[in-house]
Parts: sequence; structure tokens; C-alpha cells
Amino acid sequence: MANAKYYGTGRRKKSIARVYLVPGTGKITINKRDIDEYLGLETLKVVVRQPLVATGTIDKFDVLVNVHGGGYTGQAGAIRHGISRALLEADAEYRPVLKSAGYLTRDPRMKERKKYGLKAARRAPQFSKR
Repeated sequence: MANAKYYGTGRRKKSIARVYLVPGTGKITINKRDIDEYLGLETLKVVVRQPLVATGTIDKFDVLVNVHGGGYTGQAGAIRHGISRALLEADAEYRPVLKSAGYLTRDPRMKERKKYGLKAARRAPQFSKR
């Protein structure tokens, strides 16, 4: 574990997160900014920390993240996925804990494409009798 760097890619909706775990004190840095500065909502910060809390490694690793695309919620989900994958690389014994919590599963829900003749994916033009 000396001077090791563990990597994991996380994805959710349009967001892609590249996550690096470095042995440290538990500092989370997203796009060169602190987690408190980057994510406004407390719930999103909890989502990001979930895999670390589940495995009891919250104070063992510093988390460095590069994330782009999507909104804050999608990015938080992508970061969680990436942290989970990086933890697996660090120690394969975490797999049952992370898998049972559902952190290793890539969320397949995506934005549905717009269809012709409609205003959005399912939204039809307003109906008028005359």
C-alpha cells in the first residue's frame, strides 16, 4: 500500500468521473476543489462518501476526482461508482459489501431521445378540437 494509486471510472447519465484513491487522511477533492466547495447539497456529499463509509475506509484514502458532463446529481452518482471501483482495485475483499449495497452496478437509466412529431421524448403537441 506504500505510495500506491488506485483508479476507477464511474458513470451515471451523461457524467463520467475519473477517480484516484491515494493513501491519506480522507480528503475528497473534485476538479481541484474541496467537496464542500464543489457540491452544495449535503445529500450529494453523503452519496459520494457512501462506498468509503460502507467499507470503513473513510480516513484511509484521499480521493482525487476529475468529473465532467451532466448535472450535480449525475456527477455525484458517477463519483460514487468510480470510488467503488477504485476500492475494489485497492482490496478485492470489499466486493461483497459494495455489491450488496449496489454501488458497483452502473445505473442504466438515461435520457430518452426525442421522437419526431412530438415536442420531447413523450410530450405530444397540445390537442385542439378546432
